[in-house]
Amino acid sequence: MKKLCIYDSFDDLPAAYASLFDAAERSGGIFLGRSWFQHLAAHSFDPDTRLRLYGVESNTGLASVHVHAALVMRFQPRAPGWLAPNTLHAASNYYASLFSPVLNTATSDMKSDMDEDLRLLMQAVRNDAQGWDAVDMHPMAQDSPIFASCLRALRAAGMIPQTYFCFGNWYLQVQGRSYQEYFASLPSRLRNTVQRKSRQLESAGRVSIDIVTGPERLETTIQAYQQIYLSSWKGPEFYPNFVPGLIRQLAAEGKLRLGVAYVDQQPAAAQLWIVSEKTASIYKLAYDEQFAELSIGSILTARMMQQAIDVDRVDTVDYLTGDEPYKQDWMSHRRERWGIIAFKRSSARGMLAAARHIGGRLLKRYMRQVITVGKNLLRTLSGQSASGRT
Repeated sequence: MKKLCIYDSFDDLPAAYASLFDAAERSGGIFLGRSWFQHLAAHSFDPDTRLRLYGVESNTGLASVHVHAALVMRFQPRAPGWLAPNTLHAASNYYASLFSPVLNTATSDMKSDMDEDLRLLMQAVRNDAQGWDAVDMHPMAQDSPIFASCLRALRAAGMIPQTYFCFGNWYLQVQGRSYQEYFASLPSRLRNTVQRKSRQLESAGRVSIDIVTGPERLETTIQAYQQIYLSSWKGPEFYPNFVPGLIRQLAAEGKLRLGVAYVDQQPAAAQLWIVSEKTASIYKLAYDEQFAELSIGSILTARMMQQAIDVDRVDTVDYLTGDEPYKQDWMSHRRERWGIIAFKRSSARGMLAAARHIGGRLLKRYMRQVITVGKNLLRTLSGQSASGRT
């Protein structure tokens, strides 16, 4: 028989949870792995942030635990005041490009078990002694069956779920091509720029590219990465220890691809890629703006693509977060990441927050309609005025 359990840290979890997170990372990517959640919590959450881990477990009859599902969440002590809802948030932030409940995919009837396990998780959230008024989970894969199942589970738990757009996600399906075949498919403008700028720099002996995948040269390359990042348009990281620590962790796990392009022996561009389970994720990129006219960022991207396609033999390259126009040149497909925010029906604060949220959306929709009608009216009047003058 399945039971619900709540834990306050990863250290409290039974050992059986390790295989659940390992399987989730293999099937869903690095952002569902235990090491990711632990690093994120340790190095990018505010000091007063607390973890809340919900689990669906059952006993095997041999005094051991079988784990069916987990939900990794976070919260901060509720601010004083009657109006502020007590909100439970996904264990994610702007460093995370994907979030999801962690499910056991090795079951005989995946959809049936998924729906049951998510219903149990959301019941645990609803009945938690912390008394949540609202639940916010993002960014999630809208096209995943888990997304729709979460909505059903939240409704069954007596909550009012609403969805919202987070960002677009561009990705490349390699489809067994070599790097040269892939490069030939890129827009001619991009191909010509990469080839021309590369020839100019290489013929003058001005450029070199280093891709670090393990502990060798790691610390000096981290320093070069940080120097470039501080010289870019992005500025310093709000949590300065997060990325260096992640790089070291990825190097130890064999998932690191840290590329640095040097121009005249100066660090000019850097990209942090993560390679895991046949997917290369482009996690961080930056270039020193004094080298912008050399297209050094595009040159480095091309070299990293060659590494991912010809050496790592990945099936997918994922640009992760954002709809920047340049990503479309390199990628082949687009999908969207969405969020779910749900409000507790039996909570006054939850219903007040729901009214503000839903009312605000309706107001925005109404204002868009008013603006559209106004523009159409102006066009009509302008056309009538022009007709009157002829």
